[in-house]
Amino acid sequence: MKSTFKISALVLAFAGLAFGAQAQTNPTSSTKTTSGSNGIILSVGADAGIPTGSFSNAYNWNLGGSLQADIPVLKNQLFVTVNAGYNNFFGKKNIANIDGVSIDAPNVQLLPVKAGLKYFPVSHFYIQGEAGAAFALNKSEAGFDNSAAFIYAPQIGYQFPLGGKSYLDAGVRWESSTKFNSAIDDSKVNFFGLRVAYAFDTK
Repeated sequence: MKSTFKISALVLAFAGLAFGAQAQTNPTSSTKTTSGSNGIILSVGADAGIPTGSFSNAYNWNLGGSLQADIPVLKNQLFVTVNAGYNNFFGKKNIANIDGVSIDAPNVQLLPVKAGLKYFPVSHFYIQGEAGAAFALNKSEAGFDNSAAFIYAPQIGYQFPLGGKSYLDAGVRWESSTKFNSAIDDSKVNFFGLRVAYAFDTK
């Protein structure tokens, strides 16, 4: 629970800093993103997170990576996103004891594939929403009876210019899934996540 509060505070602080940095930005300006280009923006990122809810009873944190393409729809302001990656959720030790034998939670390995929209209300700062499916790579070991589950992920973030057409894209999201085991309500994978990516404009 303490971890959840820490991440929530981080989200609020991140949003405050982003809005504060753009307080003097003219919302009618023609430059809404860092690129000012019609090109597709590609990014390669590292992902980390902290499980929430019942999922946090058996899992401490997750680590992974992802690839993303931002495809322009409305110049410099609205993009369609396509994202694919990998997440490993590290199981806790000694979560149960059966006949004197301690039981460890198995790691959960997921391959999420998502699509959505990324909107820049002001320069650099964006709001993003994605949905898709997460595929369990170790279904049997994790005790799942479903190979995949529906996922959705609202996110906020900021693109920091690195020079030229390159950026550091940092985003905070909450990601949630439907049940991976139809008989167990606690088999939903919910977590607060952070993605830090190197992004570049292809045009």
